[in-house]
Amino acid sequence: MKVSYERFTTADAVFQRARELTPRTIIIDVEPLVAWWDTGRDQLDSGVESVVSQLGGLAGLRVLCFATNSARRPSRVPTGEAAQVVYLASAGKPLQVAHYQSLPAPGAVIGDQVLTDGILARRLGYAFLHYCPAPADMPIGPRLLQYGGRPVLPLLFPGPNT
Repeated sequence: MKVSYERFTTADAVFQRARELTPRTIIIDVEPLVAWWDTGRDQLDSGVESVVSQLGGLAGLRVLCFATNSARRPSRVPTGEAAQVVYLASAGKPLQVAHYQSLPAPGAVIGDQVLTDGILARRLGYAFLHYCPAPADMPIGPRLLQYGGRPVLPLLFPGPNT
C-alpha cells in the first residue's frame, strides 16, 4: 500500500474501502467517525465497540488504533477478534508520531481533517482515507479546520483525486 488519498462522504464507504486495502494498521480519528463531537461517554463507548466489531477481525490487520487530540476516553477499550486495539487520547496529531512509529506497515489513517489526519498519514507513509461529512453538520471549529486544509491537500497528496 502506498501513500494515497481517497475522499468519502459516508462512514460505511470509508470503512468498506479500509477493508479492501487490507492494511496491517488502521488509525481512526475518533471525532466524528467513532463519536460525534461533544457527545458523552456512552456514545463514545458505543462507537468504539461498533468500529471494533466492524474492523477488529479483518484478515491481516494487526493494530486498530483510535486517536483523538481531545482528552476524552472510553470507559473501556474492547479487544479485537484478530487485531490489537489501542486508544490514544490527547494524541497530538500530526506533530507527535512516536506513538505510531512502531506500528506495522502498510497502514491507513481514516479521518476528517487534512491538517491533522492527512499530515499524520503523509508523515507515516500511510494511505489517507478522508471522511468528509456535510460541513453544515459540523461544529464551527472543525468546519474552519476543514476549510483550512483544502489548500494543503494537493501539496500532501498530488494527483487527480485531490
